[in-house]
Amino acid sequence: MTTLMTKSLKVVAGLAVVFSLTAGAHAMASEGYKEPEDHHFTFEGPFGTFDQAQLQRGYKVYREVCSACHSMHLMSFRNLGQKGGPFYDPKYKNPNDNPVVKQIASEFDIPDIDPDTGDDITRKGTTSDRFPSPFKNEEAAKASNSGAIPPDLSVITKAREGGANYVASLLAGFQPAPDGLTVAATQHYNPYVHGALATSWHGDPHKVPLGGVLAMPPPLVADKVSYDDGTKATLRQESEDVAAFLEWAGDPHATERKQMGVAVIAFLLLMAGVTYAAYRQVWRGKH
Repeated sequence: MTTLMTKSLKVVAGLAVVFSLTAGAHAMASEGYKEPEDHHFTFEGPFGTFDQAQLQRGYKVYREVCSACHSMHLMSFRNLGQKGGPFYDPKYKNPNDNPVVKQIASEFDIPDIDPDTGDDITRKGTTSDRFPSPFKNEEAAKASNSGAIPPDLSVITKAREGGANYVASLLAGFQPAPDGLTVAATQHYNPYVHGALATSWHGDPHKVPLGGVLAMPPPLVADKVSYDDGTKATLRQESEDVAAFLEWAGDPHATERKQMGVAVIAFLLLMAGVTYAAYRQVWRGKH
C-alpha cells in the first residue's frame, strides 16, 4: 500500500512538472514575435543574384531617409561602383573612376583636419571616403533619438535573425499599439520586433500581443522617395528595396561566391566521374 502511494505521488509530481513547463512554454510563446514575411528576394537561393535596379532604389531610400539617423561605417563610396554593386559599370574596372560614384561622393561633406593648422574642417567627399556618420558622437546620437543610439546598418541583415526579410517586414510592419498595451510616448509598437510585452499588457494574460517596441518611429510611408526609374514607391516597395541594399552591403561578394561554389561543385562532380572511370579501367577483369 505504501509503495502504491509513493508511486502515485511520483506520478502526480511528474504531471505537475510537465504542466509547469507547458505553462512556461505558453508564457514564452505569448512574449514572442511575428515571423518575418517571405519577400521572395532575387538574391535568395544558391543561384540568386542581386537586382541592380533594386539596389539603386534601395540606396536612394537609405540616402534620403535612413542616413539621417543610421551610419554605415564599413561602407566606402567606391563600394557602390564595384562589381555587383548598385552603380557598377563594366566600362570602369576601377570603381574610383566611375563618374556616378564620384558624383555621389561629392554630394557629402566629410569632416577632416587641416594639415597646416590642425583645425577641424569639412571637404567634399571622394570615392575613397567611408559613408559619414549623421552624428558627431554617441552622445549627440542619443540626444536626437530619445536616448537610444541608432544601430549601424553596415551588416544589419547579418546581425538580425531573418536577414533582409526581417528588415523589410519590420520597416513595413509598424502598427498602432493594441488596446490594453501601455507604450511610452517615445516608443513605437511593431509585431516583428523581438520583445516581451507582458509587463506592459493589461488585458488577458494569455493573449499578450506579439512583438515589442522601438524608439524609432515608422521611417517609411508611401511616396517617401521618388524613384528615378518610375517604380511606384509604395511602403512595401521602399521596405524591400532598402532591405535588398542592406543585404548587398553586408555581403557584397555573395553573388561571386555563389558562382564560384557552383563551378567548384561542377568540377568535383566531373573529377568524381573521371576517377570512377579510371577505377573501372584499372581493375577491369581483375578479382
